[in-house]
Amino acid sequence: MKPLVIISGPTAAGKTKISIELAKRIKGEIISADSMQVYKYMDIGSAKITEEEKEGIPHHLIDVLDPASEFNVATFQALAKNSINDILSRGRIPIVVGGTGFYIRALLYDTDFSESSGEISDIRSRLEEEARTKGPDFLFERLRAVDPESCEIIHKNNIKRVIRALEFYEETGEKISTHNETMHERPSPYDFAYFVLTKDREKLYADIDKRVDIMLEKGLLDEVRHLKEMGLSRENTSMQGLGYKEILDHLDGQLSLEEAVYIIKRDTRHFAKRQLTWFRREKDVIMINKSEFRDDEAILEMMTDVLKQKEIL
Repeated sequence: MKPLVIISGPTAAGKTKISIELAKRIKGEIISADSMQVYKYMDIGSAKITEEEKEGIPHHLIDVLDPASEFNVATFQALAKNSINDILSRGRIPIVVGGTGFYIRALLYDTDFSESSGEISDIRSRLEEEARTKGPDFLFERLRAVDPESCEIIHKNNIKRVIRALEFYEETGEKISTHNETMHERPSPYDFAYFVLTKDREKLYADIDKRVDIMLEKGLLDEVRHLKEMGLSRENTSMQGLGYKEILDHLDGQLSLEEAVYIIKRDTRHFAKRQLTWFRREKDVIMINKSEFRDDEAILEMMTDVLKQKEIL
């Protein structure tokens, strides 16, 4: 089977630094599993790794799409599989890094996204119109009535995923949460090690708040203003990301800057909590609470020991 290393965890868990150091040790290359870093021009709000921070380690699926483009789990899966094959062909080890657990699961268990029929576009159009006219709460409560399990991991403001879950239910009569679990039971085509980094909750939340402050200092306002001048709006998938939609609302006069920052911090903390809920439900993950290790070196030693035990190294 193909070797694969995964480093995931909630926002602000410290995935970037650990992944770079591990890649150096195991001759790895990094594939981003992030739904925002794939877009060009969206650097600050996505906490995109800089060229200096890469330290010469090749990165894939970063800065590959225009922000007006659609990006979803099926697209990610296809691009990531291509990157994995490319990396392996050069005798190196692919390391998938990011906090989008749904994307990682789709890649790891080769989820089949071919079940859609032609009627799906009509369903989606109707649901999108209902979202525009009746608001996200209306659709979210409809989803709760038919698939409460999905509501535990999808935020009500993630309109795309709420619509997709309802769309799937209307088309197939099956809950998308049940479908995803069924796909999860499939054997993985990879010989993998799946690490999930986290830290004590108070420390994690404090680091999230600090991270938002740093984004503002680096020029998040100007970045969103530039994207708006490019013609982007909340209609674009890219602009629905945390940090972007709130600053866009501020620039549109709907929120004060103070209100926007408060919402970004609050919703990012809530997002991190949902991420951890997702990862704890995944099978075969190795949870690493950074607060329980003396330093990053100890974490890296543990990771390499695991990779040797699994004969990935």
